Amino acid sequence: MNKKIRVLIAKPGLDGHDKGAKVIARALRDAGMEVIYTGIRRSPEEIVEAAIQEDVDLIGVSILSGAHKKLCKKILTLLKEKEVDIPVILGGIIPDDDISELKDMGIIEVFTPGTSLDEIIEKVKDIALARKV
Repeated sequence: MNKKIRVLIAKPGLDGHDKGAKVIARALRDAGMEVIYTGIRRSPEEIVEAAIQEDVDLIGVSILSGAHKKLCKKILTLLKEKEVDIPVILGGIIPDDDISELKDMGIIEVFTPGTSLDEIIEKVKDIALARKV
């Protein structure tokens, strides 16, 4: 693939803790990807619009607030309404019991604390390459 992978990293909701999102954004950038970071406290609408405008290959959502199911559902609903097929991954403090529900909802992958940066980078590459095939 000649074109760089473009990833939007987003922090929806009222959660203001973005250290993890910034670490992921930097790791993806250092791995050769183009990363757009939306900053904190973005609405699902703002995230979806930014993803469409930036023509990203993947949306990475970081949530620590506990509102992951509600916010992810809204993001996925908006993408569907706009008839846009952009994979969404999630990272943050996500209870194990919620992961299968999130994946059933349409979240491609869920990363919890302790996941290595190398694992996240490889998964992002796999998802983006699969989308371009």
